[in-house]
Amino acid sequence: MIEWLGTVPMSSNNSLSDEHRTLLLDLAKQSIQNGLLTGKPLPINVEDYPHELQEKRATFVTLEINDQLRGCIGMLEAERPLVLDVVKNAFSAAFNDPRFPSLKDFEFERLQYHISVLQPAESMQFKSESELVSQMRPGVDGLILEEGSHRGTFLPSVWESLPDPYDFLIHLKHKAGLPPNYWSDTLQVSRYTTESFS
Repeated sequence: MIEWLGTVPMSSNNSLSDEHRTLLLDLAKQSIQNGLLTGKPLPINVEDYPHELQEKRATFVTLEINDQLRGCIGMLEAERPLVLDVVKNAFSAAFNDPRFPSLKDFEFERLQYHISVLQPAESMQFKSESELVSQMRPGVDGLILEEGSHRGTFLPSVWESLPDPYDFLIHLKHKAGLPPNYWSDTLQVSRYTTESFS
């Protein structure tokens, strides 16, 4: 399970209708409300939802209060139906993000919801750090950095606070538990785009 936030739109044949976006945002809210009442995510029957929401997709759910991060949990690989992934990640963002205490009742009405639906990641090919940086697309790419047991990701919205590609990469290394000047021939980086809405 990985945490971070993202809000960069994506033009794709897989983009969701406004109706489906509204439904997913409402389900995220209901799942957190159910968590406050029962300690569990909202129980749903996937087959009750439109076919597009039954497809396996990877998502991140980001919660904010007063535009400040309050929790963010997501998946990098599509392992669950989209509607179920949102319900589970919304609950986890509210109650299981290790950076924050569990959400309290009084915070619920102040929550802002952001959902990012990921496209499958593609491996990037490079022979040096400068070559990697030259391929990065600010404001577009989310990156996954992997080296042995070290792994970290930044969703595309992180470019808003780290617009310089070198800074973006340095902070991503730090998130993965690597030194800022770390480099090796075995370093792997993949990129992906997201469709995000709130």
